[in-house]
Amino acid sequence: MLPYKVGSEKQTVWVIKVLPHLYSFRRCPYAMRARLAIYFSQISVELREILLKNKPRSMLAVSPKGTVPVLVDGSRVIEESLDIMLWALNNDDPNGFWQLLDSGQKAYALELINACDKQFKPLLDGYKYALKENISQKSQCFEQAAEMLTAWNVILTSQPFLLGGAPTLGDLAIFPFVRQFRNVDIAAFEGLKLNALGLWLKKWLESDAFHCVMKKWAVWDEDGDASGEVFP
Repeated sequence: MLPYKVGSEKQTVWVIKVLPHLYSFRRCPYAMRARLAIYFSQISVELREILLKNKPRSMLAVSPKGTVPVLVDGSRVIEESLDIMLWALNNDDPNGFWQLLDSGQKAYALELINACDKQFKPLLDGYKYALKENISQKSQCFEQAAEMLTAWNVILTSQPFLLGGAPTLGDLAIFPFVRQFRNVDIAAFEGLKLNALGLWLKKWLESDAFHCVMKKWAVWDEDGDASGEVFP
């Protein structure tokens, strides 16, 4: 529960409002995309930044699998990042990232996200976490992931965003994983010469939204005052 100040300058009243709370880890791409959707929805949540090596008891009590992000909204627990994104944008979507899409566009956005989550992410992990001596695995994962990046680059060659002229849920959900791939070896990424994808990535990296969701928060102290940060 966090205090909110309401009223005029002459008469101020402090009220207690119970916000949905989001367990998050700053660098996790799944948590990152959940925060992006919440940022654009303009919904306020209580952000609880955690350490993956020391997960809060309260988080494990509602979500025993122990992965982030986890959103708790009253009695409802949402454990998947895409579901959190949809929760946020279905509540409020002033930019039309989801609610303004027609059924075909929504299906295509979900298809792109599914390809990212089910195909690209395992290749990214294999590339990023391959043992130093397993050069063949790292190279194979890089090449296969690069094929998917190339396909996205082809889309972005003719339009600024993955579904057309404006950003959508698809861009928000995929961007953090492309960023993570690039950060493994920036020179190798740039060597792919995926110019359109690079420009798309640059837009997101330089955006106010990204700077906001990547702010460094203090780790939430479960045994302290039990209040997180109001986000955004």
